[in-house]
Amino acid sequence: MAATSPSRPGRLVSAASTAVLALFAGLFLFPFAWMVTTSLKELPQAMRMPPQWIPDPVRWENFLEATRAIPFWSYAVNTLTLCVLCVAGTVASCLLAAYGFARIQWRGREALFAATLATMMIPFPVMMVPQYGIYRSLGWIGTSLPLWVPAFFGSAYSIFLMRQFLLTIPKELQEAAEIDGASQLQTFLHVILPLSRPVVTVVALFTFMGVWNDFMGPLIYLTDQRDFTLALGLQHFQSKHGGTDMNLLMAASTLVVLPIVVLFFFTQKTFIEGIAVTGIKG
Repeated sequence: MAATSPSRPGRLVSAASTAVLALFAGLFLFPFAWMVTTSLKELPQAMRMPPQWIPDPVRWENFLEATRAIPFWSYAVNTLTLCVLCVAGTVASCLLAAYGFARIQWRGREALFAATLATMMIPFPVMMVPQYGIYRSLGWIGTSLPLWVPAFFGSAYSIFLMRQFLLTIPKELQEAAEIDGASQLQTFLHVILPLSRPVVTVVALFTFMGVWNDFMGPLIYLTDQRDFTLALGLQHFQSKHGGTDMNLLMAASTLVVLPIVVLFFFTQKTFIEGIAVTGIKG
């Protein structure tokens, strides 16, 4: 039996949906396109009003000058180090907590999980001053410790995301391991962990992008320019040069954004699969 073609109203709805999505995609891409084109312009051309979109001539050397204007690679190493530490801490702590909430029966489990989710409703400005006081009493101000140590104590959103995924794993696999004499830790390492790759990838990507783009945390806790991250280094570059070298600032910003774009481009399939299989299950 031949497949029926979509009706005319259906085609109109599909075309309208595509047009709306294309419009919003263009709106989101507009700042990125402006940043990239400005990074290739000479300074007078970058400041011209109305703006000239196509650079003439194209100045690829702006990227080299931008990395020389500030210790760009030192900032990149600092940022990458924080990303690795935070990803490792978040994945390890949150997966263990999610395993306890999803696969182990114990008294008060649901109440404690609800309390964990409730912490997501506390805005950061409310916690900022108490946290700063705690870290100051520990002597951590001026170091990177406040930026990565908390990652080893879990994240409510990541715990929730991982718990939802672990609930989708058949209980028969865990019961079979227990019948074979496996302990909870052995079950976690040899049964649950290998099956959790999709959600681990999603949480790792979320954490990496969040730390890479974080500005407020480094601004509050870092005082030595040698410890600056890329986000804070860009702000320092702008204030140091009075905001006049717009082409170099956009070149540096493009270099900062590029790793995130490349990372998502190569991992988007795994990322989408992880989101799809996570599900929402009570």
